[in-house]
Amino acid sequence: MNPLLVFFLLSLLKVAVLTVVMLTGVAYTVLLERKLVGRIQNRWGPSRVGPFGLLQPLVDGAKLFLKEDLIPTSVYKPLYIVAPMIALGCSLLSIAVVPFGPELKYKGVDMFQITDLNVGLLIILGITSIGVYGIALSGWSSNNKYSLLGALRSSAQLISYELALGLSLVGVVLRAGSLSLRQIVNSQSAHGLISWNLFGGFQFIAFFIYLMAAYAETNRAPFDLPEAESELTAGYHTEYSSMKFAMFFMAEYGNMITVSCVATLLFLGGWSSPFGHAFDTFGGPIIQAIVPLFWFVLKVFSFLCLYVWVRGTLPRFRYDQLMSFGWSFLLPLAILNIVATSLWLTLR
Repeated sequence: MNPLLVFFLLSLLKVAVLTVVMLTGVAYTVLLERKLVGRIQNRWGPSRVGPFGLLQPLVDGAKLFLKEDLIPTSVYKPLYIVAPMIALGCSLLSIAVVPFGPELKYKGVDMFQITDLNVGLLIILGITSIGVYGIALSGWSSNNKYSLLGALRSSAQLISYELALGLSLVGVVLRAGSLSLRQIVNSQSAHGLISWNLFGGFQFIAFFIYLMAAYAETNRAPFDLPEAESELTAGYHTEYSSMKFAMFFMAEYGNMITVSCVATLLFLGGWSSPFGHAFDTFGGPIIQAIVPLFWFVLKVFSFLCLYVWVRGTLPRFRYDQLMSFGWSFLLPLAILNIVATSLWLTLR
């Protein structure tokens, strides 16, 4: 068979599988959140549809899909329709450069990554920053004061925290000497837990900044000011219903998964084992291919649980506190972390 055709078909298969896995992950992240918040608040959470409520996401999806799609008469229709597509498209697109396991090639095609770019980290930062256009356009095109206020808040919030988030990653890039996500993971795999940037790399301050900025970037509690129910009804998606609302919902949870994947790659050693290379020879080739994937999924799952835990325990910030925290605290701290990391690497 023609090698180009093989490459095309395998790439198409990877895209299809990853899209299905991502959308399924989004659905069950919602279930995870509802179950964990239920436990935090001493109640059950979804428990009726299917065993332990496991089919609840399917019912929620069907309900949103079958609801009447209402479009208010005063909206600017072209942008009103395009906005949720931009938000969801950027959310799904950024996962394309994320590697999920060690390099495993079949007929010259890497099976654990859609595309390996030497500037993968920059691509993710670029795509996630474009996602704000979906939110800004949805608020403006809805012709609703609450939606516009939510969109303005979200735009200001994203711009403010994008800077701190980007600067928090400079220390990791300096340690690895590369913007390639695969190279960053390889630089943390030598001695297990003590090689990870969070512990052995002394990037715990950068991890704290990344964590705070990630909450603000994804509009999650305690930084969910753009959709604060007590002030703005539902913020930028007040006027949306049916699948358009679902697309914003999916974009938010898709961004959570992407943020968790990037945190795993940059600070928690990616797919590398916390025990280093101690068990690399255990089992056959299939086991050796699956185990790194297990570690990666476990770390992403733990990060998502942290997301939900914070939502269930911390109250929402005031908007002036949110902006002040980003500009007056996180940004100077990120710059200090870059200086300290550079000095440490130079002296070492």
